[in-house]
Amino acid sequence: MGTRTIFFIGKPGCGKGTQAKLLAAKTGWQVMSAGDTLRTMATLDTPVGRKMKSQMSAGLLMPSWLPTYLFLKDIFALPDGASVILDGFNRKLHEAELIKESLTWLERPFSVVYLRVSDGEIRHRLALRKEIEDRADDHVVDERLKEYYSHTEPVVEMFRKGGNIIELDGEQQPEKIAAEVNIALNIR
Repeated sequence: MGTRTIFFIGKPGCGKGTQAKLLAAKTGWQVMSAGDTLRTMATLDTPVGRKMKSQMSAGLLMPSWLPTYLFLKDIFALPDGASVILDGFNRKLHEAELIKESLTWLERPFSVVYLRVSDGEIRHRLALRKEIEDRADDHVVDERLKEYYSHTEPVVEMFRKGGNIIELDGEQQPEKIAAEVNIALNIR
């Protein structure tokens, strides 16, 4: 199967994290989650942590350099032949271009799995997640969707034009989506 680099991308609450975990359970590959890392950093009582917490609570994406730095730091530290699943990177066009350039330089092939989910379903899912997890960023759904359409939708289009994207219906049951991910990525 060779070294694999898989990105999950989509609207907030589309199931990126769930699918990354299901794929990791099937393959044993490491998951790198920008959101988890950024949320942990936002709990720190430091100038950066407080700034991040403020922006995340408002539903805003972090400046491009921060997730790009985290991605590059992690991807450059991977041992030869290690496959990886990335959740929540490539949310802004500039980030995606830099990440694509770095992977090309490393001669590391990648696939982007885009989970299509309607805005109505996203609102429903984030309302449920807000009750269960009480994530600060789930309180500002409209702002997060606005950020998606402003920043992430052009990234999806870039990958679509480049032929690196696998588009799946993200409104199905998680197990059905996972089965489709496995088929699309030729994972047995």
